[in-house]
Amino acid sequence: MRRRDFVRTVAYSSIALPLRAFAQQPAGKVWRVGYLYPGNLDNPADRAALNLFSSELARLGFAEGTNVLIDTRFAKGKPGTLDALAKDIVDARPDAIVAIATPAIAAAQKATSAIPIVMMPATDPIGSGFVKSLARPGGNITGMANMYGDSVPKDIELLHSLLPTANRLAILGSSNPTHPEQREIAIKAAKTLGFTTLPVMAPNQDELEQAFARMSAENCDTLFVLADPVRPPIVQLAAREKIPAMYQFGGYVDLGGFASYGAEFNAILRKGAEYIARIFKGANPAETPVEQPVVFEFAINLNTAKELGVSVPEGILARADRLIE
Repeated sequence: MRRRDFVRTVAYSSIALPLRAFAQQPAGKVWRVGYLYPGNLDNPADRAALNLFSSELARLGFAEGTNVLIDTRFAKGKPGTLDALAKDIVDARPDAIVAIATPAIAAAQKATSAIPIVMMPATDPIGSGFVKSLARPGGNITGMANMYGDSVPKDIELLHSLLPTANRLAILGSSNPTHPEQREIAIKAAKTLGFTTLPVMAPNQDELEQAFARMSAENCDTLFVLADPVRPPIVQLAAREKIPAMYQFGGYVDLGGFASYGAEFNAILRKGAEYIARIFKGANPAETPVEQPVVFEFAINLNTAKELGVSVPEGILARADRLIE
């Protein structure tokens, strides 16, 4: 069931500034969209994301198989391949590129300074050098920023409320360039709540087994996973090791993860499709403001809680937007 007990809004929401058209939409044109994603199309969550993006684009008048072609490239959890995949997309000369998550956006930026790129989303678009400002990006990149860095203290606070007796927190990151800063924010927030912390790195999926072995050896009794495209083995390993984990993306909870808090990704996908449609209709990415999420979701998988032997306090249940049971 779903409950919306709290919705957090931030600046640069869905009310965008008027845009100046820089091109006219050609009649009868078949548009080409490059879709660059660090995940894996075999992953149900990643497949669902692509399907939602495609259906939203169709709702906006650009239907795959009719007047748009979506050219997908998936890194399959190997971020080192993103540069080559981005080059493949650019070589196919798309009209625009959708890049999901900061590593994919960085790869697309390296590959082209001319083709419009839509971020879905970027954690720190200004600090990463993707845009000059949120109001006026100033180049070929626009789209969605996210609030993952800002939401980290809230994630840790909710995790502590869910597991008040836990004291040894593992913080799992990858090679995502935004993770060092987010990790430091998480460590600081965790210490104020009495956690001792263990930062653990697993840049590639084949390193996750070793990461969880270290968590077990260090007697970690809970886990915080820094924002990244979904890596299903994390959920499987957390279940095997009996470690309740907090994620920043609700897709993990759908796969059996314990709990999540973060920007609702489906809303970001819909907004990304809207950016593509606006660009196809003539919007200039240099003058199209970057937007930030307006809907945040707190989700708990009660089935997983039961399997882990966790009794979720009633007060926390009342705060959840979504419960899986």
